[in-house]
Amino acid sequence: MADKSLFTRYFLPVSLAEGVTFLLLLCVAMPLKYAANLPVAVMIMGTVHGLLFIAYVLLALDGRTQLDWTPKRFLWVLVMAVLPTGAFFAERSVKAELAGVASAAEPVAA
Repeated sequence: MADKSLFTRYFLPVSLAEGVTFLLLLCVAMPLKYAANLPVAVMIMGTVHGLLFIAYVLLALDGRTQLDWTPKRFLWVLVMAVLPTGAFFAERSVKAELAGVASAAEPVAA
């Protein structure tokens, strides 16, 4: 696995940002749209979240090849992106997986 791949560099921060913007969209922008008649909040946060969601999916596709994910694992990572707070669980899981891959790649001292 290349340590400088797009996946290893960007998936964790994009996953966290995608999760945060999803919660902001649901908990701040949507109430502002319907309670305060401010649809611009959804337009702005929806665009930001949408771009991060696309980046998340593209990075997950890269992660599938970088980490040789099974179809079940790949599907799980994708499903986590559409559940509120799911991206945080995916980020934690992938972070642990990357730490395991990195420690397995280190030579053992005699």
